[in-house]
Amino acid sequence: MNTHNPDEFRYRFRRAETHTPMRSERMPLSPRTLSSNSLFQGEHEIGIEHHGALYRLKITRQGKLILNK
Repeated sequence: MNTHNPDEFRYRFRRAETHTPMRSERMPLSPRTLSSNSLFQGEHEIGIEHHGALYRLKITRQGKLILNK
């Protein structure tokens, strides 16, 4: 048996539009930014441990970053 009532959905949707939650009023925080120079410190490859796995972050010859597991 289908208990979906489209009128109820429309009412809830309109009601949600008129109410502005406090969370959306906050300014988004910018992510912490690190320079690649501070990370690599003259090297071309670093290791990053994440949840027990080791990842390698490398600088290519073209100056791009590549992350491998």
